[in-house]
Amino acid sequence: MITFSQVTKRYRGGTEALKALSFTIETGELVVLTGPSGAGKTTLLKLIAAIERPTQGSVLVHGQNVGKLTRGAVPYLRRNIGMVFQEGRLLFDRNVFENVMLPLAIIGMPHREAAKRVRAALDKVGLLSREKAMPITLSGGEQQRLAIARAIVNRPAILIADEPTGNLDADYAAQLMDMFSAFNQVGVTIVIATHHPHMAQHIKSRELHLKAGVLQA
Repeated sequence: MITFSQVTKRYRGGTEALKALSFTIETGELVVLTGPSGAGKTTLLKLIAAIERPTQGSVLVHGQNVGKLTRGAVPYLRRNIGMVFQEGRLLFDRNVFENVMLPLAIIGMPHREAAKRVRAALDKVGLLSREKAMPITLSGGEQQRLAIARAIVNRPAILIADEPTGNLDADYAAQLMDMFSAFNQVGVTIVIATHHPHMAQHIKSRELHLKAGVLQA
């Protein structure tokens, strides 16, 4: 499903965010990336989604070398990858329903089918009753659940999440981790980055620990 082979990512100025990483994440796995801020977790997720490209080595997703994809091929890769960011990246001029509808509108899905998908996604994250609400009226936890609904509405094979619980209290964070676990139980491959080790312990998952861009044994 996802294979890193001797992957190094070096940014302008010479900073190495990742150093010779090699590992495989199998289809249907739930993996938690842990490590302190600056360990390289975000860079690793960006490489999976072809937001960044490796300086050396290869990243394979579904057998495709994502570092070699043309610009035109990247959107097709991302249709199978749901992405959740710590800051949410919601559109505050659109309501809950419209935020989740956006990925389906981009790919041209017929409105009736798209609306069914949107409401199913909102139902899974417990926001169906808030579909007409504006994001600014939601709590921090609800905004993050909205971001998750938007990430899963395409029914992706892979879901990646960067510090999804970073700004939430412990109870809400635990609820979100349980939600990710439930998605994994229906076959979604999930990779979650967090600097809170106890989040990895909360759910049954495999842990990959990064320190200064190096995968720890």
